[in-house]
Amino acid sequence: MEPPPPARLPLLHRWRVYRPPPPPLAEIIVVDPSTALPMATVSLASRADVDAARRALSSWSLETTPAERRRRVKRLLEIYERRGEDMARLISAEMGAPIDMARNGQFGAGSYHMEAFLEVLDEFEFERVLPNVYQEDSEDDEPATKILMDPVGVVSMITPWNLPLNQIVLKVVPALLVGCTCILKPSELSPLSALLFAELMDEAGFPPGVFNLINGDGEGAGTALASHPDVDMVSFTGSTRAGALVSSAAANTFKRVTLELGGKGAAVIFADVAEGEGGAGEYDSLEEIVQDVVWSVLSNSGQSCNAPTRMLVERSEYENAVKIAAEVASTARVGSAHEEGHDHIGPVVSEVQYDRVQSYIKAGIEEGARLVVGGLGKPDEVEGIGNGNEAGGYYVRPTIFADCHSEMSVMKEEIFGPVLCVVPFDTENDAIRITNGTPYGLTNYVYSSDGPRRRRMARALRSGMVEMNGAGRGSLSKWLRAAKVFRHTP
Repeated sequence: MEPPPPARLPLLHRWRVYRPPPPPLAEIIVVDPSTALPMATVSLASRADVDAARRALSSWSLETTPAERRRRVKRLLEIYERRGEDMARLISAEMGAPIDMARNGQFGAGSYHMEAFLEVLDEFEFERVLPNVYQEDSEDDEPATKILMDPVGVVSMITPWNLPLNQIVLKVVPALLVGCTCILKPSELSPLSALLFAELMDEAGFPPGVFNLINGDGEGAGTALASHPDVDMVSFTGSTRAGALVSSAAANTFKRVTLELGGKGAAVIFADVAEGEGGAGEYDSLEEIVQDVVWSVLSNSGQSCNAPTRMLVERSEYENAVKIAAEVASTARVGSAHEEGHDHIGPVVSEVQYDRVQSYIKAGIEEGARLVVGGLGKPDEVEGIGNGNEAGGYYVRPTIFADCHSEMSVMKEEIFGPVLCVVPFDTENDAIRITNGTPYGLTNYVYSSDGPRRRRMARALRSGMVEMNGAGRGSLSKWLRAAKVFRHTP
């Protein structure tokens, strides 16, 4: 099926950049992953741009109150929602999310986070009194000791391409609300949505220098931001390898560094969810759970760090689960990101990512995993799509491996593609050992009708987050992310 031609991208208006005119810069070509054809050119920043951005920063934290900063972000949210279609089309074109997912998941996450941060700000205490510590001679019982929550200062923010606006909003908005100033470096693979976000910031009336956008690659602008002595903090989301480089570059200046790196999450499914005992959260059957796990991996073409790319199933229900997973993956359609509808997944982001995913599928086959669905190469229905480009877009077959074991590379390493590994287990201890058998520790998932078992598993699994029976996170998760926004169920 030939997909519709790419929609015309929204025009990015000129955004005021508060820095001296730079010398001629190198450029990168932004490629549409649905067609593998160039669609935009973006200038790269240099070390001079980083220095100029720092000199332009205003005393945002001293001259504004939380209430004023709240009004600015509220205005930003209004403008953001008005430009939703433009933002969704840019995201879809630059990183390959199907347009409906770009509208509802990718763009929608930004609105969700802004609303959540505004709500949290209303309850946030910038001054906190230490209890029972008072001046002895104070006539009005004025507390002698307070903890002041001061802004860190200048924060450099390095964001990834897989959920571009989700990560930009998660970093920029809370920093602005508490009085920090920002230097954003988006991924060079997804710079267009960041450019539009910068335009929205300008329209919202943020003062010059409060928010600065620098385009560049990791080795150039990313390293400069991490090592710059006038940057107080680096917030980085991306690969483990790049995170190590950021930490190393920041070490000499002793700045704060926060890292959100890769993931190799596991969905641990116990047989009791199929025994009709109830208590399996929002699910009524094993089939519903497996379908949700598979689509959590296929959604965003597997390019989500919290995707449960390993599915552990108690042995008595293992073959049944493999069969269900195979049915879901074999009927999942792959198509252009510009095609309307919720019934397909798009390409991976680039040729480099396509080759990486192919190498892991090849390794899984060679290491002895049972290939149930998918495999090497592009799906038949998209072979050659690309408006005359014989290579076509970067489409990957939804792939299911069964009978995997912990020593396989597909079980230990982050693939970042629509590839699911299924493995049986016999006991809780087996499940814990297999799940923890990876250096990654972002998110895991537990499904069981046994509440005490779920809690035991949550304590034993080495990950920052453990979700149980599909339940959403509590109110404090507004400081984290709404992972369920990205679950794709056709």
